[in-house]
Amino acid sequence: MVGRVRVIGEISGFKTAASGHAYFTLKDEKACLNCVMFRSALYRVGFALKDGLQVEATGEVTVYASRGQYQLIVRSLVEAGIGILYRKFEELKKRLAKEGLFDPEHKKPLPYLPRHIGVITSPTGAAIRDIINILTRRFAHVRIYIYPSLVQGKEAATQIANAISRMNEINLAEVLIVGRGGGSLEDLWSFNEETVARAIFNSRIPIISAVGHETDFTIADFVADLRAPTPSAAAEIVTQNHQKLAQDIVAQSSRLNSAMLHDLELKKLHIQKLASSHILHSPLERMRQFQQTLDDLTGQLMKNCKILIDEALSRLQLVGAKLQTLSPKGILSRGYSIVLKPPNMDVVKKAQQVKKADSLEVRLWKGTLQVEVKKILSNENRENTKGEKSDE
Repeated sequence: MVGRVRVIGEISGFKTAASGHAYFTLKDEKACLNCVMFRSALYRVGFALKDGLQVEATGEVTVYASRGQYQLIVRSLVEAGIGILYRKFEELKKRLAKEGLFDPEHKKPLPYLPRHIGVITSPTGAAIRDIINILTRRFAHVRIYIYPSLVQGKEAATQIANAISRMNEINLAEVLIVGRGGGSLEDLWSFNEETVARAIFNSRIPIISAVGHETDFTIADFVADLRAPTPSAAAEIVTQNHQKLAQDIVAQSSRLNSAMLHDLELKKLHIQKLASSHILHSPLERMRQFQQTLDDLTGQLMKNCKILIDEALSRLQLVGAKLQTLSPKGILSRGYSIVLKPPNMDVVKKAQQVKKADSLEVRLWKGTLQVEVKKILSNENRENTKGEKSDE
C-alpha cells in the first residue's frame, strides 16, 4: 500500500454492486485510475455520484491481487465541478443549437412504408442483431443495408460521418438508423462529435438516431430527424406503419368475410322464399295472368287510339270547312268571277290594266268565258251610266 493520496479526476463507468460498494474510474486527459468506495464511505457522500462529475478523491492506493491492478480505496469525495466531457458536450450543444441544426423545420419526415433500410453501426455489437431481428420479424420483405463502422474510440466519429455521406451517395436506403448500444459518456462520445452532427444534418436521407439507453442523450439525437431511445426502438419505429397496415388488412379481411357470410345468408333466405312461392310451383298460371293483363292493356290502348283519331277527324273537318269557305272556289260559287289577262294570266283588279280590244278570260264557278273589251268605263262613267238608266 502506497499510503493516503488525493486524486482529482472525472468519474466514469460508475456502478453500485449489490453489496452497496461503488466501483468507478477517475480519469483526466492523460490517465485513468480504478477506484473502489465501500458502502460506509459512500454513505457519507453528500451528493449523487454519476458519470462526468469532476471530483477530488482521498484514499489509499492498493493492488488488487486477482487482477494485478492498482486501485484507489476512496475514503472521501469532494465535488470538484462538471467534468471536461460534459463541458464540451454543453458547449457544442449550445453552438449547434444557435446555428439552427436542431430546429424542427429541418427535420425530414420518415417514409411511410420503407422497404430499403440502412443501418450504420458496429457489425459485431448487440445493436445490429436486435435491429435485424426486429425488422425481419415485423416485415419479412424489408431489405437491410448495413454499413459497418466503429462506434467507439478516436476513429469512430470520422467513420460514422463517412458512412452517412457514403450511404447518401449510393442512395440505396430510404431511411438510415445510426446508433449503438448504451455505455458511459466516453463510450458514446463519438456521437457527440461535430463531424457526426454535421453529417447527419447534411444527409438527404432521413436519419433515426438510436444511441444508448433511454436516458442517454447525445448531440446526434438532437440533430437527427427522429430520436429513438434504443436501437430496437428504432427498428420498431421504421416498421410501425408496416405493422399497422398488416393489422388493418387482417381487420378488413375479417370484416369482409363477415359481410360476405351475411350477404350469402340473405341470398339463401331469398332463394328459400322463392322456392316455396306459388309462382314457381305454377309458372303456367303466372303466364296466363300476364296474358290476361296484356289483353286488357291492348284493349285499353285501342280504345284510347280510336278516341284520339275521332277527335283528330273532327278537328280536320272543321278546319276543312273553314278552308272551303275561304278558298277561291268557294267565293266563285257565290256569284263572283275572276278576270285574267293573257298571256301571263295576270289577275285584272283595275280597269287601267286593260285597253280596248284586249282579249280576257273570265273564270266562273262553273266554266270560263273568252271576252273582248269593247269599252272601258271609269268609276265616274259607271255612276253616270247608272243615273241615265234610272232617269229613263
